[in-house]
Amino acid sequence: MKDDILVGDTPKAQRRRRRQQSLVTAGRLWKHARLSDIEGLVPPDRMRAMFVFTLVRNPWDRMVSYYHWLRTQTFSHPAVGLAKALDFGGFVQHPDIRRSFRQSPARSYVTNAEGQEMCNAYVRIEHFHEDARPLFDHLGFEFRLPHANPSCRSEDYRGYYCARTRDAVAEACSEDIERFGYHFE
Repeated sequence: MKDDILVGDTPKAQRRRRRQQSLVTAGRLWKHARLSDIEGLVPPDRMRAMFVFTLVRNPWDRMVSYYHWLRTQTFSHPAVGLAKALDFGGFVQHPDIRRSFRQSPARSYVTNAEGQEMCNAYVRIEHFHEDARPLFDHLGFEFRLPHANPSCRSEDYRGYYCARTRDAVAEACSEDIERFGYHFE
């Protein structure tokens, strides 16, 4: 366990961050790394044996959360600048934001460099206990997902949208909306 590689923002992961400097991976090693990014770190046979899962969120709710989270950030990134410069409607309809969401469906995080989807469980946050059943079975225990790190925004995402912005998210996230049965409800 002392040689484990932890990626994230927890105190323990931050203390172990130096270990990452000597690692060779196909892509960036960070808390939002995709399976294709970590190739070189994990041998293909071990990767195939792993239980891979990812969390999925209602795209309209995710966009509202993303916008509000970005507005509180201080690091330099184009999306941070857009969120601070634009109102929500302008942000949602901005070509860079739409492109970013379109290019990042859930499957993109759990697909290896050869294009093989390796996900054992897609877990919709809104249906966590139901969708996490394969994960619970794999772990041998169950748990509840707490609501942590809430942003300062209205809980009902629908109030942030007009027809144009609703449709912009529907277009940018059409793959996940269709695959996971999301509706603007």
